[in-house]
Amino acid sequence: RGWTVPMVKPVPEAHTGRGAGPRPGVYGPAEAQTVVFQDVCPLLTSFLDGYHVCIMAYGQTGSGKSFTMLGPHTQDAPASRDELGILPRAAHELFRLISEDPSRSPGVQVSVVEVYNNSIFDLLASDGCGVTSGVKRRVLTTHEGQEVSGLTHESVHSAEEFMTLVGAGLQLRARQATAVHSDSSRSHLVVTLTLTRAASPHSTGEWHLRPQPALGRSPSVPRRASFVSPRPQALRRVSEQVHAKLQLVDLAGSECAGVSGATGLALRETSSINRSLAALADVLGALSEGRGHVPYRNSRLTHLLQDALGGDAKLQVIVCVSPGQKHVAETLQSLGFGARARQVERGRPAPRKHR
Repeated sequence: RGWTVPMVKPVPEAHTGRGAGPRPGVYGPAEAQTVVFQDVCPLLTSFLDGYHVCIMAYGQTGSGKSFTMLGPHTQDAPASRDELGILPRAAHELFRLISEDPSRSPGVQVSVVEVYNNSIFDLLASDGCGVTSGVKRRVLTTHEGQEVSGLTHESVHSAEEFMTLVGAGLQLRARQATAVHSDSSRSHLVVTLTLTRAASPHSTGEWHLRPQPALGRSPSVPRRASFVSPRPQALRRVSEQVHAKLQLVDLAGSECAGVSGATGLALRETSSINRSLAALADVLGALSEGRGHVPYRNSRLTHLLQDALGGDAKLQVIVCVSPGQKHVAETLQSLGFGARARQVERGRPAPRKHR
C-alpha cells in the first residue's frame, strides 16, 4: 500500500454543478479506505443525476491501485468491511440511493472488460471467453459514444449481485507474479455501470447524498438477466434508453522490466502496459495543450476511454505512489501524470437527458 492522491479534472467554478467533485487530498498508507471513498461520493450523485463519470487509479506496479479500487486480494476469506475498495463501496452507495426513491428506480447494467496486450476481452461473456479463448472485441464509434462490439451487459438489482458478477470477471483477469509484485495485474480493468430508464421527458428530480450505512451482505443473489450489445444502428432498446455511464478503471501499473525481472510473455505484457499508459499520457497532454488532434486511437485503452477523457464526463484520477526512497523516480512520474490530468480544461459537463 502506498500514498493515494486523488486528482480531479477541474471544471470552471461556475460550471461545476451539484456533485462536481471534491478538492484533491493526499492519503498515507495508514489512511482508512472509507476516508479515500469520501472523495468519490459526490461523483456518484452526479452519475445518478445523469452525468457520465469515470474514476481511475494510476501508478507504478505494487503501489496500491487494485487495493484502492477493489480492496485486498483474498482467496480464502472475504475482505473485511473496513478494507473494501472504491468499487464495492460505490456499488453499495449507488443501490442505497436508488432504493430511497423507488418511483425513479432506474435499470442498472454492468459490463466488465480487460485491455490485455492492447486487445479488449469481455470478462462476462456467457461462454466464459477470456484471454485464453482469443475472442477479441472492437471499439465502435456510435451516436452514443464509444461502444465495444458484442459486449455482454448484465442487469443487476443489488450491490451483492453486482459484486458477484465483478468477482466472476476478476477470476478471468490476467495476473502474473513478478519480482516486484507477487500478484501483478497484467491488464487494465474497466468496470462500467450503465444507468437506463424508461424514456420520460418530465424527469427532473435529483439524488441527494447522505451518510453511508454499514455495509452488509445479502444471504442470496437474485437471478441475473443479460443482453448483448446490438449493432450501432440498433443501439437503443424500445423500452429503455442509455442515460449515463460510470466507469471504474483499475489500470495496470507502469513497470521497469529490468526491476520486475519480466521475460518471455511477461516481458511482452510489460511492454504493452507501458505503451498503453504512455498513450494515455499523450492523450492527456494533447487535451491539456488544446491540440487539434488527440491521438485516442493510438491505444485500445484510450479509444475505449475516449468519452471519459475528452467528452463531457466527470473524470477523477487517483494517483497511487510508493513511499519508498528507491521509487522516487516512478513517484515523480506518476505525480506528473496526475498534474497533467488536472491541466485538462473542458467545457461544462452535461447530464444525459432523455430524448
